[in-house]
Amino acid sequence: MQPAVDWDLAARLAARAVRTGPEATQAEREDVVAALRAAAPEAVAHVARLTRLVPAAAPTGAVAHDVRVVDRASWARANVRSLRSLAERAGVPAAHGVRATAGAGQVAAVLGLLSGSVLGQYDPWHPPGTLLLVAPNVLAVERALRLDPADFRLWVTLHEQTHALQFAAAPWLTDHLAARVAALLADEEHSRRRLPGASRDRAGGGRAGGGRSVLDLLDPRQRGVVDEVGAVMALLEGHADVTMDAAGRGAVPSVRRIRRRFEARRSGAPGTGAMRRVLRALLGADVKLAQYRDGAAFVRAVRRSVGTDGLNAVWTGAEALPTPAEIADPAAWVRRVHG
Repeated sequence: MQPAVDWDLAARLAARAVRTGPEATQAEREDVVAALRAAAPEAVAHVARLTRLVPAAAPTGAVAHDVRVVDRASWARANVRSLRSLAERAGVPAAHGVRATAGAGQVAAVLGLLSGSVLGQYDPWHPPGTLLLVAPNVLAVERALRLDPADFRLWVTLHEQTHALQFAAAPWLTDHLAARVAALLADEEHSRRRLPGASRDRAGGGRAGGGRSVLDLLDPRQRGVVDEVGAVMALLEGHADVTMDAAGRGAVPSVRRIRRRFEARRSGAPGTGAMRRVLRALLGADVKLAQYRDGAAFVRAVRRSVGTDGLNAVWTGAEALPTPAEIADPAAWVRRVHG
């Protein structure tokens, strides 16, 4: 039994589910859009210099991808398209009917909740790739954290352009991740049979969401695939975090202040709101946060051991990707890959 989603309906519902962005004058909105558009190409040169990665399809040129500065509704619609493309790659066709309508509602609800917190995102599923920068969220965060707007906008684009270069340097990675999703969905029927009991457990009290997340609904084989994908995501996010900070004060003068305040926000500091904390619990976001920090620690440790070029062996093929155990033990990855 494959998951059923009416993707066209999901796109419409997701655009309606987003929250209103921060209040801003027309001039303020135009300013942040123009600044993000200008920062995106500026970030490319910094990322290429810091990572030493080279696009496989254009070894002497820049990364080929679309850069779009969007609002929250456009981000939500774009993510529906991305999820649909990923599902199709995994062999899951579009669907209609009652179950598909319910699936559309679930997708829209999650995207609606997330739409107010995502600053940027690289979508590799539609060649040549799309980089999304969510203008109202960038504006809201730089205001809330009292950050220098020019520095913060470049800092955000450094992270997303790192993702763009990762996938450009390792084009096999897109199909690899799609295959892992397909493997996860292949056993979805078994997971579906577990849902009633899991739902009762969540209703039993305890921490928010009954102390459980969607990860608790997986059987051992599925959890193994999720952990494998989690290791890849830890690498991708950790590498991007290290790169955006490595640009240093020359490119982003207030980088240390940004990182300090942003980490407090990312960790769920007071004031993030009850709904956000519930969503973190349900989606296992605290697990993801730990993975991202572990990923940054992995990247730093490997670079200290074998340098940037030695780290870049990780992009040569799926066999060179770190396992979950190696994310926690970078020396083990170095021994396996470099001998």
